[in-house]
Amino acid sequence: MTAASAERRRLVDTLRDVGPDAPTLCHPWSVRDLAAHLIVRERRPDAAIGILVGPLAGYTDKVQRRVAADPWDTLVARLDGGPPAWSPARVAAVDRAMNTAEYFVHHEDILRVQPGWSPRQLDPALVDDLADVLKRAKLLVRKAPCGIVLAPDDGHPSVTAKQGEPTVTVRGAVGELVLWAYGRQAHAVVGYDGPADAVTLLQTATFGI
Repeated sequence: MTAASAERRRLVDTLRDVGPDAPTLCHPWSVRDLAAHLIVRERRPDAAIGILVGPLAGYTDKVQRRVAADPWDTLVARLDGGPPAWSPARVAAVDRAMNTAEYFVHHEDILRVQPGWSPRQLDPALVDDLADVLKRAKLLVRKAPCGIVLAPDDGHPSVTAKQGEPTVTVRGAVGELVLWAYGRQAHAVVGYDGPADAVTLLQTATFGI
């Protein structure tokens, strides 16, 4: 089992715990909407392309609304069943590349709006794979208004995510840095070293694919 598939199982447990109508950080999506997004991404390649290609987003939204209308137990069971037999994600290396950040970030999108939320103690295998995600952060923060160094506090190497001056160093646990780079700055537990005006710009910048 990859760290991504283990995180999927934990996400499924959370889905069952919080139910379909709970909020998420992906406002205005509910947990039901988020589950439908994950299913479309994995099982409807004809519609999933609209997640990345703006002109096709309308079709993706239409398919996602249709999927979201299915019974809640059906949605959870689809996610719990793993990738379909034809999916490249059945291969461990592909699953790791495609799904590690996806399931971790969206799991946190649900957890971090729950009452009494606190950071999880992440499995070491998941942390290692998330550290690999950080190495690809250049794509996520390419529109940032200044230089960025992502500095894990657990011994994983720092990543220069964007060259530029001034430069801001963002420090924190690997998982928190991944969340930060995926645009969850307001909800990631991180610290900043750098000019105050640059830090302020980064805290409100739009990141992500």
